[in-house]
Amino acid sequence: MTVQKTQDRNANDVTIGVLWMMGCLISFIGMAVASRELSATLSVFQILFFRSLVGLVIILIFARAVLPELWRMNQFRLHLARNVVHFGAQYCWTLGVVLLPLAEVFALEFTTPVWVALFAFLFLGERISKPRLVAVCVSFLGILVIIRPGLTIVDAASFVVLLAAMGYALSIIMVKQLTRDCSPAIIVVWMILLQLPMGLGLALLDWRAPTFDSLPWIILAGITGLSAHYTMAQALRRLDASIAIPIDFFRVPLIALIGFYFYGESIEIWLLIGAVMIFSSNYYALRKEASSR
Repeated sequence: MTVQKTQDRNANDVTIGVLWMMGCLISFIGMAVASRELSATLSVFQILFFRSLVGLVIILIFARAVLPELWRMNQFRLHLARNVVHFGAQYCWTLGVVLLPLAEVFALEFTTPVWVALFAFLFLGERISKPRLVAVCVSFLGILVIIRPGLTIVDAASFVVLLAAMGYALSIIMVKQLTRDCSPAIIVVWMILLQLPMGLGLALLDWRAPTFDSLPWIILAGITGLSAHYTMAQALRRLDASIAIPIDFFRVPLIALIGFYFYGESIEIWLLIGAVMIFSSNYYALRKEASSR
């Protein structure tokens, strides 16, 4: 009976984890679509500012619970450095969403685990395993398949999205260090509090009056900006990464369909091949590292 209950509990955890992961997919897609829609009337810095502003309204509801930890200001310099890097990465990602086919942005963003491995090796002295080295090499080949230098005109925005992936990777390394002394909730709170003035200061340099029609997209961008991180964390609490990552990869074909039907973006076979190369190599490394542990 006890074994049956344990199995049922594990099955429920997997089911709930998959649902959280589906929420994560919806959140990332919603954030991309909202950013694309807002770019018609707002600057990229305004999009980032309003996203943080909506996030501030949300976290104020839970502010009392995190105030004691907030006043201690543990690792404030690292919080500041992390959010400068993360803000830059968000700017590059949003700019990519505005300028590139949405599927290409998501495909190139999946190189983030490669950059995490490289930065962990460079800055934390972590060893790169053979499977991870294979993933790095194949992922770079996947990038070349997607942008095809020499065979077609390379859009500079592709490199901007790669910069975003590098920035996200460096941010992940910093978060890994922050979690030694800080709760996940306070990391999100500092993200909002620090990136809000960054976005406002830069948005004022190219301020455009928001229209009433922009309000639903602003709210969607702000909510999904927080829910993407929250749902991912909840999913990974219940699912092994080897299950979560394949679900996450469905972002690429789903956003490709949205780009095709709503924005008239073509679905190129080279993009799908490159995306599969990037995903499969990282999944291979993940499975090998998990089995070795």
